[in-house]
Amino acid sequence: MTETDFLEGQIILLDKPLDWTSFQAVNKLKYKLKREFNLPKKFKIGHAGTLDPRATGLLIVCTGKLTKIIPEIQDAPKEYFTEIKIGVQTESYDTEKPEILQQDISNITEEQIKETLEKFLGEIDQKPPIFSAIKIEGNRAYDLARAGKEVEMKTRKTTINYIKDIEIELPFVRFTVGCSKGTYIRSLAHDIGQELGVGAYLTNLRRTKIGDYKIENGSSDYLKDDYRFENFNQYLE
Repeated sequence: MTETDFLEGQIILLDKPLDWTSFQAVNKLKYKLKREFNLPKKFKIGHAGTLDPRATGLLIVCTGKLTKIIPEIQDAPKEYFTEIKIGVQTESYDTEKPEILQQDISNITEEQIKETLEKFLGEIDQKPPIFSAIKIEGNRAYDLARAGKEVEMKTRKTTINYIKDIEIELPFVRFTVGCSKGTYIRSLAHDIGQELGVGAYLTNLRRTKIGDYKIENGSSDYLKDDYRFENFNQYLE
C-alpha cells in the first residue's frame, strides 16, 4: 500500500471498539496513516455512517477520491445484532445512563415478545433518543440533554426490513434487525418496551452489515476491482 493508493481512494472496514466515537476512530486512523505513508496534511478521509460510542462493529471509512461515494454508502440498509433488557429503562435508551423505572416482567411470555417484535416490521414512526447527535437549532441533542435542557425530538419515518434469530433469556432478548438509513436501534428497544408495557433499553449493539459490506472476514460482495481493502483495525491499537 502506498501514498498514491490512499489518495486515489481506499474503502476501509473497521471494527469500531466499544466506547469510541466514530470521529475518534477516524481521527486515530488518519493520524497513523499520515505518519506511516507520509500523506499530505489535507488528506481526505471520512466515515460512512456514525456508530454510537456504546455500539461496536462495522464502520466504513473512505479515503481520497472515494470519499465522494460516502453518501451512497450511508443510504444503504444496515444490519445489527441487538440485545435489549426488558422491565427497566434508561434516559439514554442504552447503557450510558443508569437503570430507572424497574417493573415486574413475570407475566411477560415469549409468545408476547415475538408478537410485539412483529408489530415493528415495515415502515414505522420513530422518535430519535434525546441523547443523539441530531442537531436542534445548531446544537447537538446530546449536548442539550447532558446540560439538563428540555429536548423535543420530532418523529421520523423509518423502515424495519426484518427481525430474525430471536433468542429470549429474560430479562434479555436478542435478535438481528435489518433496517433503513436513519433508524435508531436504541429507540426501537425503548419502543418495544413501551409496547410490552414494562419498558426496555438497549444493552448491546453491534453493526454487522451496511449494504453488501460485511463485518465478518472484512468481506464485501459490493467491492469492485478498484476498491481495494485491508484490515486496518491494527491502526487503532
